[in-house]
Order: sequence, then C-alpha cells, then structure tokens
Amino acid sequence: MTTIFADTGYWIALLDPQDNLHQKAASLTAALTAKIVTSEMVFTEVLNAFSKRGNFLKQSAVTLIRGSVRNPNVVVVPQTSDLFQAAFDLYSQRLDQSWSHTDCASFCIMQQQNIQEALAYDRHFEQAGFIALLR
Repeated sequence: MTTIFADTGYWIALLDPQDNLHQKAASLTAALTAKIVTSEMVFTEVLNAFSKRGNFLKQSAVTLIRGSVRNPNVVVVPQTSDLFQAAFDLYSQRLDQSWSHTDCASFCIMQQQNIQEALAYDRHFEQAGFIALLR
C-alpha cells in the first residue's frame, strides 16, 4: 500500500466547503487507496486555523482528528523533542526558504519514512523535492 503525507492545507480544504481546494481534496480522498501519514503539529495548525471560524468548523476539526487517531489507515506522528530538533535543524539550514517549522517537521517525517507524495498545495513541498498532489 502506498503511503502519502497529509499537510494542513489538505485537512482544511477537506473540512471547509468554502475552501477553494475543497472539491479537489474531496475527489482525491474518494479515490485514495493509500495509508495517510500526518503529524500532531499539522493537526495543531488545523485546530488553530478553525479556532475563530465558528463552532461548526471547530467541531468538524475535533471530529476529524478523533477519527484519524482511531483510523488504522492514518498514522499520526507525535510531536517529540527529537522531531522538534530535527525540524529546527532543517529550518536553520534553510534560512533562504520561507518554510515554517511545521513544514520542516513534515519534510523530516517524509524523509524518514521515504514518502514522496503529499496531500498538499503548499509549494514548499515541491521546493523540498516532494510531489504536492493538490497543485
């Protein structure tokens, strides 16, 4: 089974029917036969994005995350000190890029797990040498 990384933008697009990428995210999800890897850091960004967007989207995010943690086809990588440091090292080595610390953590996870494709729109994934499937 193929493994794909899921970035913040994918989860947001999937949950928010008003998002420009909602249809594309929903179509990709419907056709998906891969295992999904994401991270607690990505889910923190999702929760932050919906924190001021009303109860419906906040509840949708809570339901998504609870369901993902229980889903055997979704792996949620925990935030650890080692991951934080690896992402920080990459961040500090690539000051020429506008990559967030969470982006760097995602890239570290993808490299560690030999994942090439991401459910992402973010150009940073392409800059880091990965395939952004929402582009």
